[in-house]
Amino acid sequence: MKKVITVADAVALIPDGASVMIGGFMGVGTPSRLIDELVSQGKRRLTVIANDTALTGIGIGKLIDAGLVERVIASHIGLNPETQRQMITGELMVELVPQGTLIERIRAGGFGLGGVLTATGVGTVVAEGKPTLEIGGVLFLVETPLKADFALVAARQADHSGNLSYALTARNFNPLIAMAGARVIAEAEDIVPIGVIPPDAVITPSVVVDYLIAKECRHG
Repeated sequence: MKKVITVADAVALIPDGASVMIGGFMGVGTPSRLIDELVSQGKRRLTVIANDTALTGIGIGKLIDAGLVERVIASHIGLNPETQRQMITGELMVELVPQGTLIERIRAGGFGLGGVLTATGVGTVVAEGKPTLEIGGVLFLVETPLKADFALVAARQADHSGNLSYALTARNFNPLIAMAGARVIAEAEDIVPIGVIPPDAVITPSVVVDYLIAKECRHG
């Protein structure tokens, strides 16, 4: 059985200053209980690697609101005015990466590749300071892999071994960040017996999941 722990114990493993990849697309497919516990425990100086910072008060936006994030690597912050405000005032470092490049850098980190060749950003500020390579007369940027100390993953179902399946578009970044995190903490809507998830429906295998968040009763 995969190590099942409380959300409080899982977040206690994450130190201040950690780099954290978080699944989700504007809050859809984001591990909400883990986000709330990060805020509750006041984990600070985090580097967050994600598609976006969602909205004020939603998903990763809660971490931004609480001032817990020191650096963001994302493709989109346009719908979160608080992220923009903190970037402008210098409270928050933001590295904007084209979405396709971002997910390919994460994939490269998770699969042990040395980098990504892309023509996206050539001749723009995105290319400043980056190595280039010409192949067949086409100039490419060499984008480096992205990894993180922790990957926080949201799944539709997990079994007791830690195999994960996802629902529709909530799958988004989750399977790839699970490959690129040194330690993977998975939060599932339902935990089911082994065998309930058909083998061909397993998207993230248990071997890459370190901790599974236990189901807990909520009061109030």
